[in-house]
Amino acid sequence: MSKNEQTNSNPKDLFSAYQQNVDKFFNGIRTSVPQYHQAITNVQQEYLQAYENIVDSTVSLQKEFTRKTGVETKIPDAAVKVIQDTTEEFVKATSIQNQVTLATIDATQQNIKTFNDNAKSFAELNRNILKSWISVFSTKTN
Repeated sequence: MSKNEQTNSNPKDLFSAYQQNVDKFFNGIRTSVPQYHQAITNVQQEYLQAYENIVDSTVSLQKEFTRKTGVETKIPDAAVKVIQDTTEEFVKATSIQNQVTLATIDATQQNIKTFNDNAKSFAELNRNILKSWISVFSTKTN
């Protein structure tokens, strides 16, 4: 028998009413999680696109300004190498940061799963203890 069948069988029972409302609460959350995920993803993509557009526009405007005003933009090869090396190191650091972040998320997810499994085991242990106590203290009729 499913949770919903159990809770609908006797809606005037305290625990059935409680379970029915808890199920409704978590079902509501389950349906909203994908919407939140998509909304956050959309905001991240839009932010990234906006930031890229700002940088591209700024560089384009500066390039046009220097060309029209005759400002010299040539730099030594050593400076180009420093800029390229700095960019490479930044990309590597970002990649490592992303790997650490993803590993942390994975570890957190595993910890929550372990907690959930332990909670189920703990509930089953308590259920077995309760059954044992009830069998000891219940009156035996012949």
